[in-house]
Amino acid sequence: MAMVCLTDFEEYAKEHLSKATWDYYAAGADECCTRDDNLLAYKRIRLRPRVLRDVSVSDTRTTVQGTEMSFPVGIAPTAFHCLAWQEGEIATARATEALNTCYITSTYSTCSVEEIVAAAPNGYRWFQLYMYRDRKLSEQLVHRVEALGYKALVFTVDVPYTGKRRNDIRNQFRLPPHLKVKNFEGVFQETSVPEEYGIPANTLDPSVSWKDIYWLQSITHLPIIVKGILTKEDAELAVEHGVQGIIVSNHGGRQLDGGPASIDALVEIVDVVAGRIEIYVDGGIRTGSDVLKALALGAKCVFIGRPAVWGLAYKGEEGVREVLQILNDEFRLSMALAGQSDIQALVTKTEAAKIH
Repeated sequence: MAMVCLTDFEEYAKEHLSKATWDYYAAGADECCTRDDNLLAYKRIRLRPRVLRDVSVSDTRTTVQGTEMSFPVGIAPTAFHCLAWQEGEIATARATEALNTCYITSTYSTCSVEEIVAAAPNGYRWFQLYMYRDRKLSEQLVHRVEALGYKALVFTVDVPYTGKRRNDIRNQFRLPPHLKVKNFEGVFQETSVPEEYGIPANTLDPSVSWKDIYWLQSITHLPIIVKGILTKEDAELAVEHGVQGIIVSNHGGRQLDGGPASIDALVEIVDVVAGRIEIYVDGGIRTGSDVLKALALGAKCVFIGRPAVWGLAYKGEEGVREVLQILNDEFRLSMALAGQSDIQALVTKTEAAKIH
């Protein structure tokens, strides 16, 4: 069967992954209202197409933190890629390198950051970071990825505790014995403490606060991108604390159920930031027209999570490349049909209108 759209990859992955693995990737928190609204919110947005604008030549290139990408779609940090495909994050990194876009490597990778860099040495990569009770764990990761040439830290701020993902609890989800959270290999001693997603429970620090931005700045020269902001108040605080970017994100609906869809939160954040730093968004992007809507509403770039995993489940590196290529082709077509030939023209919200 020809893979025509991202839904085709989703259906393939659901059919071919084990139930526990599928449930882990598909999980939202509690009743999954926010997870589902991430998708529905894009369907509520309508584009205002312009005509007779000469769209015979289009340009989808953009820059993110000063680095050129071939199109404004990157891979969001998603854990445990080896559950979907044997090569896991190595395959993902190679795919993004081939298409010249950004891959945000998860702390919870089943390949180490060293293995990922060795497999795709010319790729454009950021590293996603959590804050741990033992700050040395976070500091060691920062120094490792900085030495390896990662270009930014993506500080994930919406997980003081892990959201309640009901199916993971029902399935008693655990990594199979042959897989590990490779970035922590050899770090934790054998213990009777129960595991939570591959590392000892209660390792994350719920006391994390804005002062930890300053701490991160004191130990690294890398740009700091804050991921998990959903309100204008926190966006303003992020700017005041000197970060270089914001990813508007609700963690794929996996944390607080009942919060806003990411795309719905984007508008107020773009308004308050007013161009002082770059704004990105993830959650619910499934088509090229979704990408166009996000950029028209002020995002510099979008990131996809689950669709990358579906691509892995289909054909590894080739599958991720196909997912990205489909989005790029759809985005290019949507731009043309909306009367836009250049991303730089998408500078105001007047090209999109929200239907409430």
